[in-house]
Amino acid sequence: MKFPALKVTRVVLALLFFLPLLFLFCDFAGILPKQWHILAQLQFIPAVSSGSILFAGIIVLLTLLFGRIYCSVICPLGVLQDIIAWFSRRGKKKNRKKRWYQYHKPYNIVRYGLLAIAIIFLILGNITLLLYLDPYSNFGRIGANIFRPIVVEGNNLLNGIALHFNNYNFYHVTLHTITTASFIVALVALLLVGLLALLRGRLFCNSICPVGSFLGLLSRFSLFRITIDSVACTKCGVCARSCKAECIDSKNEKIDASRCVACFNCLDRCSGKALAYKLVFARKVQEKPAVNKNRRAFMATSAIIAATFPVLPAWAKNDEPVDFTKLKPITPPGSKNLKHFTEKCTACHLCVTHCPQQILKPAGFNFGFNYAFKPHLVFYEMAFCNYQCTVCSEICPNGAIEKLTKEEKKVTQIGIAQFERSRCIVYTENTSCGACSEHCPVQAVKMEAYKDGLTIPHVYEYLCIGCGGCESICPVRPVKAINILANTVHQTAERPPEEQQEEINEEQLDFGF
Repeated sequence: MKFPALKVTRVVLALLFFLPLLFLFCDFAGILPKQWHILAQLQFIPAVSSGSILFAGIIVLLTLLFGRIYCSVICPLGVLQDIIAWFSRRGKKKNRKKRWYQYHKPYNIVRYGLLAIAIIFLILGNITLLLYLDPYSNFGRIGANIFRPIVVEGNNLLNGIALHFNNYNFYHVTLHTITTASFIVALVALLLVGLLALLRGRLFCNSICPVGSFLGLLSRFSLFRITIDSVACTKCGVCARSCKAECIDSKNEKIDASRCVACFNCLDRCSGKALAYKLVFARKVQEKPAVNKNRRAFMATSAIIAATFPVLPAWAKNDEPVDFTKLKPITPPGSKNLKHFTEKCTACHLCVTHCPQQILKPAGFNFGFNYAFKPHLVFYEMAFCNYQCTVCSEICPNGAIEKLTKEEKKVTQIGIAQFERSRCIVYTENTSCGACSEHCPVQAVKMEAYKDGLTIPHVYEYLCIGCGGCESICPVRPVKAINILANTVHQTAERPPEEQQEEINEEQLDFGF
C-alpha cells in the first residue's frame, strides 16, 4: 500500500477513535449510547488492569503485525499530540522557516527503566507510576477537567444567547466535579505533553510512556515495517525531518522500529521513493545506541516532572472544616473494598463525568499519595447515590468498579450513617426536623420519641447502605449532624421491611383466587 492511502487511512481511523472518546468525556447531556464505553476498554492499560485478555491480546497482535499503530490510531493521548504538532506547523509566514524534526538517539535507560519500575509496581499491586504515566488516564483527566468545562461553558453561553431570542433548546449546566487538584494535575499533563509534542514530537511516547516502551519492544519484531532502499536513497534527510518519532537516521540509512509510531509521514516526503512500508521477514541486528548528546535537555524535562509532584499537595490543600467521618474515602458501589479500588483505579475520571448526580469527585492528597485524583463519593446539597443507579459500574474500563445489578446495588453497603445528636437541630434548637428520615430510601433512619413531643433520628445500621440521602438533606452546617462513614470493605445490608413483605406476598401467600 502506498501513500496517500496509508496516511489517509491512519488519519481517518485515528479521528474515528479520538473524537468519540473525547466526546465520551465531554458528554454532559448523556447523548452517547452506553455501548460507546467500549472505546475506553480498548485502551491498553485498562485492558490489562481489568484482565481483558481479548482486548490486550488484540493490541499485542496488531503491534506484532503492523507496528505501533496503537500509538498512532487508538491511543487518544497520542492522537492529541499529533493534533498539537499539526497545528504548530500551520499559519507560518513564507519568510519564516518551518519547524522540522531531527534524528535523536533513544533514551533507552530512561524509557526501559520506567517500564521496568511500572511492571514491578503493577505486580506488587501498586499502580502509582501508571497513575501518572498511563496515556489513557492522562487523556481522561484532561478531557474531564479541561475540555469538558470548556464545552459546558460554551453550552451555557449559547443558552444565554438563545434565551434572548426566546429559544429554549439549551439549558444551563453546573459542574460540581471539578476540584483544584484534578484541574491542576490535568493542566500540568496537558502543558507537559503539549510542550513535548511541539518541540520533540512523540518524545513523551518514546521516552516516558510505559505503554509506548512496551509496545516498542514488540514492534522490533513486527512483520510490517518501514524500510529504506539503500540504492534509491540519496541521504537528503527529508524523511528524518518529517519523522515526529525522531527515529530515522538518514545518514546511516537506519530506522528505529521500536520508536516508529507508524504515522507514515515520511513516505510522502521521500521524493526518491526510497521508503516503503512492507512485509519484512528478516531483520538486521541494530548496533547498540551511543550516548545521546541531548541527554541533558531530556533529563532537565524529567527533573521538572519529578519536581512537580511534591508541589501538587500544596495546591490541593483543603481549608474547609474537618469532618472526622471523612478520614477514609467512600468508594463507589461495586469497588468491593478500598484496597481493590486503590490498586485498580488509574483515575481516568470516566465515572466522574458520567455520574448522573455528580457525587463522584476526584480526591486531592487528603487520602494519601496512592489515592490521589481517584474518585470518591461526596454528598453535597440535595445530591446522593441514587438507589437504583449502576452507571459507574457499567462504564469503568479498569475493573476498579465491578458491574452490579440493580438488585445488588440496593443492598451494597458502601458506608454507614453516623448520627451526632449534639449537632442535630432537634437537640440544639428544640425544633422538629426529620429530613434525614424522609429521604432515606431503605428506612435505615427513623424518628423516635425524644422530649416535649419531639422526635429525633435513630440509625439502624443493618439497613443502611451509605447512599448519602440523609447527609445530603441535613440542614446543619458546616459539619452535618448525620454523615456517612466509609466502609473499608463493602458489606451487604438487609433489605427494607417493605421489600421483604412484597416478596412474601408474591411468592408465599395463597389468596385462593
